Amino acid sequence: MEAEISFIASGTVTSPKGFQAGATYAGIKKRTDSVLDLGILLSEAPCAAAGLFTTNRIKAAPVVLSRRRLPSEGVMAMVVNSGCANASVGEPGLNDAVKMADLAAQSIGVSPEAVLVASTGVIGKRLPMELIETGIGQIAVSRNGGHELARAIMTTDTVPKEGAVAINAGESEFSIGGIAKGSGMIHPDLATLLCFLTTDAAVDIGFLRLSLQKAVAVSFNMVSIDGDTSPNDMVLIMANGLAGSRLISEGSRSADTFQQALSKLCIYLAKGIARDGEGATKLIEVTVRGASSIEEARLAARTIVSSPLVKTAVHGSDPNWGRILAAVGRSGVEVVESKTGLYIGNICLVKAGCPVSFNRGEVVRVLDSSEVPVRLELNLGTATATAWGCDLSREYVTINSKYTT
Repeated sequence: MEAEISFIASGTVTSPKGFQAGATYAGIKKRTDSVLDLGILLSEAPCAAAGLFTTNRIKAAPVVLSRRRLPSEGVMAMVVNSGCANASVGEPGLNDAVKMADLAAQSIGVSPEAVLVASTGVIGKRLPMELIETGIGQIAVSRNGGHELARAIMTTDTVPKEGAVAINAGESEFSIGGIAKGSGMIHPDLATLLCFLTTDAAVDIGFLRLSLQKAVAVSFNMVSIDGDTSPNDMVLIMANGLAGSRLISEGSRSADTFQQALSKLCIYLAKGIARDGEGATKLIEVTVRGASSIEEARLAARTIVSSPLVKTAVHGSDPNWGRILAAVGRSGVEVVESKTGLYIGNICLVKAGCPVSFNRGEVVRVLDSSEVPVRLELNLGTATATAWGCDLSREYVTINSKYTT
């Protein structure tokens, strides 16, 4: 029987069995209608857990603490705030992160070492621990609380990013859920985001970390909004085994299915981040085909989607295709100009390195769409990769020129 992977209607991080979540407004962010800024994710059973973290050499205190506690087979919960990054504040920041975990542990009745911590928001400010202590006491977790948690981690995001997939692999059934945030400071090498993933499958911890690495490589590491990477990025995954399925390990019957499902969910969340980039009006999807290696394909796609000139051309619906070729030419990947082909939508603009006649109006109509597909053919090998980004608008400058004011 071929495995079935399907999205769960209104799916979220608490869709897998045994996960609960909740959130509150603690006062960390400015008050607006229905704003939330502090939340907890809880598993009913100890989890195998793994994480990937920012490549920025400046690392926020919650990143430092959560890295110390992973990988682990005893994680029970995660506490997260938005509105304050708890980054670049010295040793007091780490003390605050530890206290935040301790407070959450006391509130939900688990060991402090079983709690992971995440923060997002303004860099260079201490956490308001009195507000956090009061807020944690106000959080009530529930099976439906994943939707609240997805809202609580938002900063400049305009919509929550959440989803879940159900997997029927014949001998076992399980699900994977997740939430993510990210709208600015987004760039490959994990991008700038928080993502929390859960599964009720029983997963070997070594395979869990490997599977997460592979899923992130084709999803969050292929997103770029503005070329910046923050000190707070992390992707965490928790597996509690409460679906009752057989242990999934490398080489087991369900390993490939688990990998496909996790990658599918991560790509879905990553595209949501790209679509909701600060000031964005369009999603850009760049596919590079025929590269000499997967590493070259990924680098080429990421360079194109990261280019400010490409982003502004898409924003203005300007078919200035030379910017795309210029971006791949500086990317460092192998390019033979006489072999390249370029398409916007299904319209060919360049063939064998030379421009071809095209209907400008038709290309402009593709560029006017909310989703703009770009395809570059290198014709040097068989490797393919896809990256996602968004257009660069005046609104991006407006948002980031007033971020702390």
